[in-house]
Amino acid sequence: MGQLLEGRTALVTGGGQGVGQGIARALAQAGAAIVIAQRRGEEAEREATWLRDQYGVRALGVAVDVTSADEVRQMVEDTAEQLGRLDILVNNAGGSFPRRLERHSDEEMAAAFDLNYWAVFRAMRAAFPIMKAQGYGRVINLGSLNGVNAHMFTAAYNASKEAVRALTRTAAVEWGPHGITCNIICPSASSPQAQDYFAANPAMAQAILQQVPGGRFGDAAQDVGPVAVFLASESGGYTTGNTLFVDGGGHINGVAWRPEVED
Repeated sequence: MGQLLEGRTALVTGGGQGVGQGIARALAQAGAAIVIAQRRGEEAEREATWLRDQYGVRALGVAVDVTSADEVRQMVEDTAEQLGRLDILVNNAGGSFPRRLERHSDEEMAAAFDLNYWAVFRAMRAAFPIMKAQGYGRVINLGSLNGVNAHMFTAAYNASKEAVRALTRTAAVEWGPHGITCNIICPSASSPQAQDYFAANPAMAQAILQQVPGGRFGDAAQDVGPVAVFLASESGGYTTGNTLFVDGGGHINGVAWRPEVED
């Protein structure tokens, strides 16, 4: 990838582990300065230290609760202030839990939207004036095959992630004239949450793998990261409003997603 992103800065939420970590590492390898935003500050700083040591880029770790509107706004403003600009916003932080749809409480549904939708909207809103002034911006939001394929027992997650896809497409239309692209990556790659799901549902994991044309589960840094680098670069400037499925082809016919839940 060389130094495709030299001189660019990126903010990656949830960049201390899993898919976000893989994306952050790929962006740093391509030369971007990185801010890792993570709920656990020590995890963010550990990853930032690794990026500095491994790639020689400027990297900062910050503790952020993305469900806090004030913390999200401050996170974006501090990134631009400390690194001088904000070129790439990767909204990766998110989460889900298995539950039958009819058992979701109002509070659980609202909490899912706080984490998976509102955090993304607020970060994008805060980043827009910075990117507009630069005449350059790359928004990369993480979607989910769960929502696209209506996977069972994750209704709150599915709905909130699909709301992000609608938000992203709309932003692509409105912000395109300002040199800002907005895209979605729907990944299938190892993460702590995925590992927990598969450990609790080994038969489901095996069934999914049999339905993935690529024949394996993805690697966040090697498989998902390079796609993010493309979208973040000048080369990705004519790609906007898209959902990119980085999943070994698992989206084509859907996969056997049926975690164990209480009756």
